[in-house]
Amino acid sequence: MSLEKIVAISNKYGANPEFVLAGGGNTSYKDSKYLYIKGSGTTLATITECGFVKMNRKKLSAMFTKEYSSDAAEREAQVLEDMMDAREKTELSKRPSVETLLHNLINYKYIVHTHPSMLNGMTCGAKGKEIAKELFGEDIIWIDIIEPGYVLAAKLKEEMDAYKAATGKDADIILLQNHGVFIAANSEREINKKTKYVFDKIESKITRKPDFKPVEFNKEKAALVAPAIRMLLKKANDSASSIVTFCTNKEVMNFVKDEKSFYPVSSAYSPDHIVYCKPYALYVASDDDMEKQYALIKEGIEAYVAKNGFAPKIVAVQNLGFFAWGTNKKNADICAEVFLDACKIGVYSEGFGGPLFMTQYMIDFICNWEVESYRSKVSLAGGAALRLNEKIAIVTGSAQGFGQGIADEMLKQGANVVIADLNYDLAKANSDNMNDKYGKNKTIACRADVGNEEAVTDMVYTTVLAYGGLDIFVNNAGIAIAGALEEMTVPKFELVTKINYTAYYLCAKLASRIMKIQNKFAPDYPMDIIQINSKSGLAGSNKNFAYAGSKFGGIGLTQSFALELVPYNIKVNAICPGNLLNGPLWSDPEKGLFVQYFKAGKVPGAKSVADVREFYESKVPMHRGCEIIDVARAIFYIVEQEYETGQAIPVTGGQNMLN
Repeated sequence: MSLEKIVAISNKYGANPEFVLAGGGNTSYKDSKYLYIKGSGTTLATITECGFVKMNRKKLSAMFTKEYSSDAAEREAQVLEDMMDAREKTELSKRPSVETLLHNLINYKYIVHTHPSMLNGMTCGAKGKEIAKELFGEDIIWIDIIEPGYVLAAKLKEEMDAYKAATGKDADIILLQNHGVFIAANSEREINKKTKYVFDKIESKITRKPDFKPVEFNKEKAALVAPAIRMLLKKANDSASSIVTFCTNKEVMNFVKDEKSFYPVSSAYSPDHIVYCKPYALYVASDDDMEKQYALIKEGIEAYVAKNGFAPKIVAVQNLGFFAWGTNKKNADICAEVFLDACKIGVYSEGFGGPLFMTQYMIDFICNWEVESYRSKVSLAGGAALRLNEKIAIVTGSAQGFGQGIADEMLKQGANVVIADLNYDLAKANSDNMNDKYGKNKTIACRADVGNEEAVTDMVYTTVLAYGGLDIFVNNAGIAIAGALEEMTVPKFELVTKINYTAYYLCAKLASRIMKIQNKFAPDYPMDIIQINSKSGLAGSNKNFAYAGSKFGGIGLTQSFALELVPYNIKVNAICPGNLLNGPLWSDPEKGLFVQYFKAGKVPGAKSVADVREFYESKVPMHRGCEIIDVARAIFYIVEQEYETGQAIPVTGGQNMLN
């Protein structure tokens, strides 16, 4: 079936970022009666048959016999109404692509419309039209920049009629200035052949290709700038959530050298750039003094809003890179991808007379066009708001076991979570699995030696560059080594102290550094540092003094940090779980605490590991060990309430440890 074929064609071109980004582009298949067009807001890379809208071609053709309003907004509303009326009755829940009328006009079975950056180097080049005519002659139709929708369709009809009268054939390659290309054919083979023909011709005129190689940059400065931008844009957009993604490479660095170098990416090349990145990018000069840098960023954003009536989504900082904003991670990443596309076009346009931006009239039209607002809303839509909706969190020791469970529960509630662990390979595998489950880039993996200040710094900075800031730090990494006084060695004691006590200090120090910056620009925004402590931090533990002592010390740190950080709206609390009897810490058959305690004779009269377990279960009024969800709910409570700090919250199943 031909519909199956257009699905395959769509997936092929949609999965190639050289042709399509985000939800851009559209495809269609037609017969004599019906047009099957990509639905608005769907994605070519993943579209299936149900993603196409079945349209009545007779009704679509009749639209060109009607007279619509001279007012642009009113006209497009009327056109949309008629286009929606052309849907078959089975399709009433779907909205067809804005370019449906164009697809219906082109007299071929299959049509692929894409926005390739290399091709748009020509369509967005000052001499693009001239060079296109030189390269292709009568093989193409070129459409100068024009209002999309009905006006574009009417212009294309006029040009196609003239083309056929002059050449005796139907146009099959149509180039749209500041937009992209339509390629039409009656087979997939011909689509591919014509696409190659177009690109081979264009490539012959390319003078330079974009160089996106990694480049050295000031990671510390980028990490200290990002939280400020995040909070300033949160306020400027009046948004409940705010995510910022940092991006730099060799080509980006070339563009952000100075204001003159930035010009080729300062405005919009195409409708997609407006939809996903806003029409203009903000450039901010660099300053070594961070207070002055913050002032430049704040003043730049405020001036941008005052001039344009909306906030920027791209903020570029001289000699650093750019920051892309979104209400969630998906939106921020799409924004970054589309701006990188603009960078590509800026480079490719060098071979076509330099950059040619969209006209101000067209920018204003796209900004106010309901159709593009709808496309943006659908393609960038997030899920329902959850308890930790788009919060940015680090969970240390989360590659497996208890920490993994906490990270998973936080992801379920909408958080973006950094899986931080000494075992990077396991953390990466865990992160990949969670991204498959919760959405692309909802987690990243980070190697974290929590007892090393340099490693903790890198962990925090990596988080900030990926998400823009830090809202929740869960200090979960820990170690338990049981033993009586005579059995415990100094190295073992020091290791427990380093991981359970010293590391907490290091993590709180580096996490709060970022949180303080966020507070500087959003004083009412609450943040949390949460230590996963233990019931052993509330009462001594026989023959487990190293662990209990470190946990007692952790509560002392929690109370002290809380007093110091409360002026910055940073709450610091500890959670003291009861025994996680089903977790590997206790149940590991070789080195779990049940085994350790049995060997150490901690439970008098115990004749087996099972006896040790029964002993600990009998001490809990709830008659079970603590579970991950119990602790996760305590985390949710801590984050949601805004009146408690410095507390050690027991989650012990009724065991009374507060004597």
